[in-house]
Formats: sequence, structure tokens, C-alpha cells
Amino acid sequence: MRITSRRKATMFFLALGVLLAGVAVAVGMGWVIINWREGVRVVLGIIFFAAITAGIILNTTFLLREIRRNEQHDSFINAVTHELKTPVASIRLHLETLQRRHVTDEQRQRFYQLMLDDTERLTGTVEQVLRASRAQDRRAGREKSDVEFASVVRDCVEIARARHHLTPEAMRYEETLGGENGVHVLGNRDDLYTAVQNVLDNAVKYSQGAVDVLVRLGTAGENKRVVLSVKDRGVGIPRGELKLVFRRFYRVASRSMTPAKGTGLGLFIVNSIARKHGGRAFAESEGEGLGATVTIELPRASA
Repeated sequence: MRITSRRKATMFFLALGVLLAGVAVAVGMGWVIINWREGVRVVLGIIFFAAITAGIILNTTFLLREIRRNEQHDSFINAVTHELKTPVASIRLHLETLQRRHVTDEQRQRFYQLMLDDTERLTGTVEQVLRASRAQDRRAGREKSDVEFASVVRDCVEIARARHHLTPEAMRYEETLGGENGVHVLGNRDDLYTAVQNVLDNAVKYSQGAVDVLVRLGTAGENKRVVLSVKDRGVGIPRGELKLVFRRFYRVASRSMTPAKGTGLGLFIVNSIARKHGGRAFAESEGEGLGATVTIELPRASA
């Protein structure tokens, strides 16, 4: 309901801005036509109405931008609140059960493990928000060094397999690298770890049924660029949303699955880190239900 009202407000202000700008242009043209013989009046009139038109356009743009920011803020609050509230409620329920009821040692150990999992989820949510803040900060991550990117990717693949309990067949890794000295990138190692982990976690999160992810690391542009592509067979991305998925708090809404858990910050962080390292991130998909490929391209440093 709130999203619908926001969209109506956006359309109203957009239509109002266009209408007022049209009226200002029409009045200005009428003034010019009526007073075309009065040179000074015409010039002043043109300047005056141009200023009014520019002010209306700027004001409308500002209002639309503020409406969009408010929508993003609401989406962020809702997502983070859900990601914080759910594990907290789960931990509280298990603690109350342990306090009020007699449980076996096996049940107690299972409760402990569930609470540890919920605690890890809470920690992950907080870290994701902090990473998004760091990714936006242009001053953060300025300290750069030579990083062997292939080792970063291999480590992240192993971590993702362990975190999501995947077999090597469920998340396959391939390297097609030119040269014998590895693939080196000039950057911040922690930020690169964060970017790769987010791409892998995103592929697993949006997979349908059994996870089937292919991770490829190679080079392009006569070995001048490092290319990491992560392909899944998940819900896919509509063609009109391929660029939108890199915005803050944006999550693909698929009719074939329930809304994915998360804050909608993963690919935003990936894109921000790639751009800070002089590269880019982009997504490809044949459409909804046909999987997606997220690619990170970074300039290669000499070994």
C-alpha cells in the first residue's frame, strides 16, 4: 500500500512539473510574440521565464529524488529490521525453551547450534551494513597493494562451499589464465575478498532448488584485464533490471520464489568496490527463470 501511494505521489509531482514547465514555456512564448518589437522587454522576458522554467524543473527533480530516497530508506529499514528481528526472536524462543522445559542433551546441543547459526546471521547483517558504508566512503580502502587475485577467488570459493554446505560439483571453479605469474591486481585485499564473497553468496541465494554455480576466472583485452564471472541457474533477472540490481537495497522480485533473505546491499557493494579499483561489475541474464551471470572486471597489474 505504501509503495503504491509513493508511486502515485511520484507520478503526481512528475506530471505537475511537466505541466508547470509547459505553462511557463507557453507564457514565455506568448510574451515574446506580443512584445517582439520591444527588444529589451523580450530579452528580460526570456531570461525571466527561462529562470522560472529551470526552477520548476530543478524543484521537480529534487522532489522526485527525495521520494526515491525515502523509498530506499523504507526498503532498507524493512529489510534490516526483518534480518535483525527474525534471528533475535529465534534465539529468544530457544532460550525460553531451555529455561522452562526439561530437554535432553541432544536437544540442548541442537538448540545451541541453532542459536549459533542465528548469531552468525545477525553478525552477517551488521557486517553487510558496515561494508556498504565503507564501499560508499571514497577515503576507505585507499591503501592498495599488489594482490594475487586468483588466490583470493579460490579462498572465497572454499569459504562459500563451507558456509552453504556445498559440494565441489555444486560450485565449480575454473581458471583460464594467461602467463605463469598468476593474476595480480593493485587494490585492497579485504575489499576484494568482500566483493567476491558477495557475488558468490548472491548466486547461491538466488538459485532455484539445487545449487549449480560456475565460477570462472580469466583474462581479457590481451591479458590486461582480470575477469571473474559467476554463473548460476537461478531465478534470473528481467532484462529491464540488469542495471537496477546494483542499486542499494534493490532485490529481484521473482514470481517463482519467495523473497530472498538479505538487505539488498550485496551487488551494490560489489559494484562500488569494482569501481574504486578502476573496474566495473555487470550482470547478464536471458530472463526470469533462466539464471544469471555476474561479472567483475578489474585492471590487471604487472606481477
